[in-house]
Amino acid sequence: MNNELDAYTGTYNTFFNGNIITLFITKEAHKLIEYTNQKFYRDVVSIKFIVKDSNGIVLQNSQSEDSQKNAIYSMRINPYYNILTINYKGTNCGVGNGFIYLKKLNSTQISWEYIPDSTIIDSSKCPPGTDTTIYLPETKDLIFTKQ
Repeated sequence: MNNELDAYTGTYNTFFNGNIITLFITKEAHKLIEYTNQKFYRDVVSIKFIVKDSNGIVLQNSQSEDSQKNAIYSMRINPYYNILTINYKGTNCGVGNGFIYLKKLNSTQISWEYIPDSTIIDSSKCPPGTDTTIYLPETKDLIFTKQ
């Protein structure tokens, strides 16, 4: 309502455990939300990402996907604490689903916290040979810098 989501948009980079992580954060106005038996529209932050190793080899790229496979959408914002709560549905077979918290530190930096709910996979839902690695940084207070 007060354009609070706009402050988070942009392209951000960080390095973590030898990997380069790039976040592409955009705002989607009036996105259809389907929650249990309810449907409604609201503005959300959408995140696409690329994770590369130290040699520049892409480990995971959600930027080119049109599906909900690696969907990352904001759930709510707490403007008092500058914290955006985000729901992450996980990757292949839902591995890594959980919550991401972004805190706006200043005009060029955000702090990242990622807490996966579970890394356990129901093998009956996952084809053999499927990559079930969580590439997003599972950590707290990781600083991303706006490019």
